[in-house]
Amino acid sequence: MSVPPSPDEGLTPAQLAAKYNLSVSGARPGFGEYVRQLWGRRHFIMAFSSAKLAAQYSQAKLGQLWQVATPLLNALVYFLIFGLILKAGRGMSTDVYIPFLVTGIFVFTFTQSSVMAGVRAISGNLGLVRALHFPRASLPISFSLQQLQQLLYSMIVLLVIIMAFGNFPTWSWLLVLPALVLQFMFNTGLAMIMARMGAKTPDLAQLMPFVMRTWMYASGVMFSIPEMLDKHSPLVADILQWNPAAVYMDLIRFALIDGYGADKLPPHVWLAALLWAVVVGVLGFVYFWKAEERYGRG
Repeated sequence: MSVPPSPDEGLTPAQLAAKYNLSVSGARPGFGEYVRQLWGRRHFIMAFSSAKLAAQYSQAKLGQLWQVATPLLNALVYFLIFGLILKAGRGMSTDVYIPFLVTGIFVFTFTQSSVMAGVRAISGNLGLVRALHFPRASLPISFSLQQLQQLLYSMIVLLVIIMAFGNFPTWSWLLVLPALVLQFMFNTGLAMIMARMGAKTPDLAQLMPFVMRTWMYASGVMFSIPEMLDKHSPLVADILQWNPAAVYMDLIRFALIDGYGADKLPPHVWLAALLWAVVVGVLGFVYFWKAEERYGRG
């Protein structure tokens, strides 16, 4: 008895897929659909970032106090070396330099931690990536959100330190909110760029601490770029002041520290902060989305 030929005999895989409305498993969705899926996972992103934050210091006896203690200890070390020994706060009194330094460390740590978490967002969570189907951008976004939450806790201590040195709340303090929103957008875009690069090259995680340390020294965390370089290298000073880390630190310093002088802040700094946030945020998202189907493969 002969078997009748299959109605699908002779069809190519592409024709079979079209006939039965099949799609490639794990294929990258369109940009609009991807954004819609990501919005649908917003509760997961929030819960995942909060869980990571709670677990970060769960093994330490001081627990979540290390969220604040770590940048404060860094500030103390940098003050001893750069403030007392190297006199990096030239042109500023101690009452201005200490809030200047602590603010710079807290704000730069926000970007530094977001970048370092982004590098490991995919490569450090391969089990989750391979086991579940979800927009992979959820991971770098949630890690950036985790660092924002950690900064907000630290800001309480930062504001106490600033007030201890004679800087009391004014209307300019409200400018911290839009500055942090713009920095979060920039950090998230940069984290997504690093997440894609780190997924392909895991060794990047070993290199990034050196890159971030160099970026920190070039961003005026411990010293005022104009005071240090304007007389000797004005062109270098201008270039360094336009780098995004310096821009976001300046916005928050000018908002919080009276002696630093909000009247000295050029209006184009806000434009620079907006441009860095939009350009890096959008490009980072698109760059990450382009490789969506490759994460966790191989």
